Parts: sequence; structure tokens; C-alpha cells
Amino acid sequence: MTFAISSHLPAYDYQPGDGPTLVFLHYWGGTARTWQPVIDRLPGRATLSIEARGWGRSRNLPGPYTLEQLARDTLEVIADAGVTDYVLVGHSMGGKVAQLVAAARPAGLVGLVLVGSGPAKPAAVVTPEYQEALSHAYDSDETTAAARDTILTATPLSDDLEAQILADSRAGAPAARAEWPLHGIARDITREVRDIEVPALVIAGEHDRVEPVEVLRTNLLPYLHRADLHVIPRSGHLIPLEAPAALASILQDTPSVTGGSCRGQISHHS
Repeated sequence: MTFAISSHLPAYDYQPGDGPTLVFLHYWGGTARTWQPVIDRLPGRATLSIEARGWGRSRNLPGPYTLEQLARDTLEVIADAGVTDYVLVGHSMGGKVAQLVAAARPAGLVGLVLVGSGPAKPAAVVTPEYQEALSHAYDSDETTAAARDTILTATPLSDDLEAQILADSRAGAPAARAEWPLHGIARDITREVRDIEVPALVIAGEHDRVEPVEVLRTNLLPYLHRADLHVIPRSGHLIPLEAPAALASILQDTPSVTGGSCRGQISHHS
């Protein structure tokens, strides 16, 4: 595996293997290691997990931390890693970044997987009052733990994963922690998303309180030309940590989008 940290690009981890490369973008509060339980279940697959500007090992990179900057960073990291054909796999905030990248129709992009993604059209619940409250979710260990246990997850996690969520969420640069709730989450990108040409999968957690199934069904799917919706039973919002085996199976079993080997029919709702 290649680990890359520079003074101008976000940190990333690249694992050569069978392609197309799965390019993983994490949620607001996550880091590249959020995806490790999924990657561990994809032996032999080429993967590239990016640590977004302002988070984890990329914490000291200067802003802006806007969706557009994160999208530019994604394309620059892909080029730096020498990846030529790839599938974007974005979770939550990372899903909204992935939509902007895909809308630019970059060379080499063959598919799009949106996991509990921020929708193209902001949900009705995203009011200024909601945004202000959300911007304080990671203010302290106590508020972060409360968000993790009552909003972000719907299934029990190991002590190690609980500690990881707490550490990663609290370690983000203050300006990066503020950008998504105060600006990015409310950004309407429906016009851009209509330009996406590659096939897409939208993956939802059955009990996701952050991006509920119905929000993804009404505020994201209609703007994607070629998309299927998969619902993972029992999972909350942190699907990569709550249901990594189910998520890895979807990535393996949907070759029309991900280029993986088809091992059989997956249970899904569309």
C-alpha cells in the first residue's frame, strides 16, 4: 500500500489491485480510515481512500474547505496516484463531493456509488436553525459522543470504533468542521448532478436519521439519469462502520457500476 502526504494535496492511501479503482471519500467527521472495514473485505481490489482537506492527516492543509475545493482535491489526488479508471464511492459529505466530481465528467470515471449521501437537493429539514445546531455537534467529547450514539448510528459498535469516531470527529480543523454544516449541506447541486452520465448506485441505511431513505429517494434519485437504490437493513448513517460486509458485497456484486465480479443477486429496493 502507498501512503502519500504532501504540503499541498490531501493525504491518501492507495492499494494497487484489480480495477477499476474504488476511490473512497469520507463523511463529515470521518477520515480515510472510516473506509478500512470495507476495504478489508475487498481483497485484491484496487482502492484509493482520500483524507479530505481539513481532516485527519490533511488537517493542516489551508482552506477553503468548500465542496468545490474538495472536488478539485479529489481529481488531483487521483492524478497523483496514477489512477486512470475508477469508481467514486462517497459517503455523506463525501457523496456530495463525488456528485460534483462526476458532474464534471472526468476522464476515467466509470461509476458512482453514493452511500448515505448528502442529496443533490437539500432536505426540507436543513434550515438555518438546523445548520447552526449541527455546526456544534463536534464541539466537545460529550456532544460528539451524543451525536454518534443518538443520531449517526443505529447499531452497536465496538469500543475501538466508538473511540475512532470520537477522535476523528474532534480532530478536524475548526474551519473544516464548520464548512459542511453552515454551507455545504445547504448547497443545491441539482443542476450539476443532471450532467452525470455514468451509472450510479445510491445506498441507504434502513434506519439512517441523517439522510433517511425517503430523502434519498426524493431528493437525489430523480436527478440521476441511471441509478439504483439499495437499502441496507438495520444500519444507521455510518454504513461503512455499521455494515461494512453488506456494503462490500454490494460493491462486489454490482459490476455494471463498480466493475467488480458478479457473485449473485443482492436484495435491494428501488
